[in-house]
Order: sequence, then C-alpha cells, then structure tokens
Amino acid sequence: MRIAVLSFAHVHAPTYIELLRGRDDVELLTADPDAPPDDPDRGAALAERLGVPYLAGWDEVFALRPDAVIVTSENSRHRPLVEWAAAVGAHVLCEKPLATTETDARAMIDACARAGVGLMTAYPVRFGAAFAALHRAVQDGSLGPLVSVHASNNGWNPAASRPWFGDRELAGGGAVMDHTVHIADLMDVLLSGEQAVEVYAQANDVLGPDVGAGVETAGLVTVRYPGGVVAAIDCSWSQPKDHPTWGGLALTCVAEKGIVEFDAFPRLLGGFDSTAARPRWEPGGDDLDAAMLDEFLDAARTGRRPRPDGEAGLRSLRIVLAAYASLRTGQPVPLAMCRPRVSESVAVTADQ
Repeated sequence: MRIAVLSFAHVHAPTYIELLRGRDDVELLTADPDAPPDDPDRGAALAERLGVPYLAGWDEVFALRPDAVIVTSENSRHRPLVEWAAAVGAHVLCEKPLATTETDARAMIDACARAGVGLMTAYPVRFGAAFAALHRAVQDGSLGPLVSVHASNNGWNPAASRPWFGDRELAGGGAVMDHTVHIADLMDVLLSGEQAVEVYAQANDVLGPDVGAGVETAGLVTVRYPGGVVAAIDCSWSQPKDHPTWGGLALTCVAEKGIVEFDAFPRLLGGFDSTAARPRWEPGGDDLDAAMLDEFLDAARTGRRPRPDGEAGLRSLRIVLAAYASLRTGQPVPLAMCRPRVSESVAVTADQ
C-alpha cells in the first residue's frame, strides 16, 4: 500500500513514520509544505533524518494517488487534507481532535462517506489489552453499574516544541482541546456510545504561562451522562520539563461492586540515568500506536469501516466544544439529548 503522512506538525508524526518505514507492505511518502523553513523538526530536514521519501507539495503527493493517508497537520488544517484525500480515493487516519469545529468534522465525515473511503480518528488507547479487560469487566456486569470515572490525561506542554499548540486559531484551544478527547473517547467505549447530557469546565494558564500564551494550560472537565455516570477529566499540561516521560493517561472507575484503576502507560522500570543526569522511566504495556496503525491498514485493505471512525471523533469533539462554551459562560452546558445512542463503531474495538 502507498501511504502518505501529511504534515509533520503534530508531535505524533515522527512516531507514525518510524512505525511504517520498515514495513514490507508499505510504500511510504511524506510531505510537510507548511513547515517553517528553519525548523529542524519539520519539513525536508526531518524526512532526511528519518530516512523517508519527501515530496515538496500537496499536489505532488495526491498526484501519486496514495491508497491511504495519515493527517498530522495542525488541528484546524485537517479538513482540507481529509477532503483532498477523499477526492482521490484514499482512506484517512486523522490525528485527534478530528477538527476544531463541528462543521468541519461533519464535512470531513460526509466527504469520506461520499467517496466510499474510511475515516478513522487517532485514538490509540482503545487498543491496549488493559483497556480491553476494563471494558469487558464493565460490559459483563462483574463490576456492577459504573457510578463515576476520575480520569487524567496529563503531559508536557507541547507548545514548547510545536508553537502552534499555543495558537488558538490553529489548535482550537489549549490543554482542554488537546487532552479531553482521549478520555471522552474511552467513556464512549465504556458506555457503549451513550451521549453526554451536560458538560462543565474550569481552566487557567497558571502552568507554563510563558509557553503557548493565549490558551489554557490546565483544565478540569466534568461530564454527566444520562444513566447517571459522572466523569471528571484532568486534561492539564502539568508535567514539568524534568519529568522522565511526556505524561500519561489513567482512569479510576468507581462502580457499585468495585473500583478499578487503569493506567494506559504503566511504569515498567524506574530509576536514575546517570549519563543524562535525570530520572528514568521505561514505560510498559502495549505499543498502542502500532496497534492503531495495524487496525487502520487492515481496514484500508479490506474496505471495512475503521474503528474508531469519524463519528467517534465527532462525538468526543462535541464534549470539548461544550467545555469551551462552559468556560465562556461559567455555567454547565447541556448537550442535545435527541442524538441517538451509538454502538456500531464503539464497543468492539477494545475487544480486538
């Protein structure tokens, strides 16, 4: 398959490239024409360092009619690349958040549906064995009904290395936009697509106000579901520069019969690296990005609907947009309750 990675703007782009470049079943192309010319982590300089083919412009990429693309551009630039890919018949894996507005997200979903190509949202945490076990425990009733979920998705401030994360127009917001969506998607799975009914948010820029000025760097989002479950999401860019890893994602699920702790990136080895003079933390668990790419490539080859799809990305985006509405008003924001319960593309992913 001919796979094109479109843009190196997102911090995950190099990881996807490294996972794909050694595969015998993939012909890899890359392009990053919007890169700042002096940025060593973007454009031709990064492609050369990673040893992958590089094309100068989008026209050149799409003229080669890739079978599939991975969109890792700035958040607000997802839509034109997805629509262009759909127009040439390419399946799409789009980095999260799917878009920065509901209008753009819906247009992307519709464009891929009209073209008959798959649209997948990059939510790799769904693919871990530990999350699959948690999902089974919720579904089979062994925990009893969920009561609440206390969740955190924390990390370094990405604007330190990718300044566009601190640009509200390009990113759509700060920490709330960047990190709420992962947890919202996991709740989507655990609750089989049950739609949130109310969102309340608080945020500030106390953490790292010198980086990414103009967007929030810390946030707490509370989401209420019609069955009574309440999820509290800490989505802050709260890890200091000297923290040994980028951050992490964890859930504490409180149910009627028990409490379950879930860590997507458990510590395998902790200690101190004397060479680098800093703490060292070797993560354990599954390679979630590799599992997600396997799902995407298999769906593209077979023509089946990828999981999580664009609709899953839209559902989590709605929660984020409601959080920003709450920040503007200082009040809880109700979500439309007429939207149907969705299960087709939700629950099965975690059990693969």
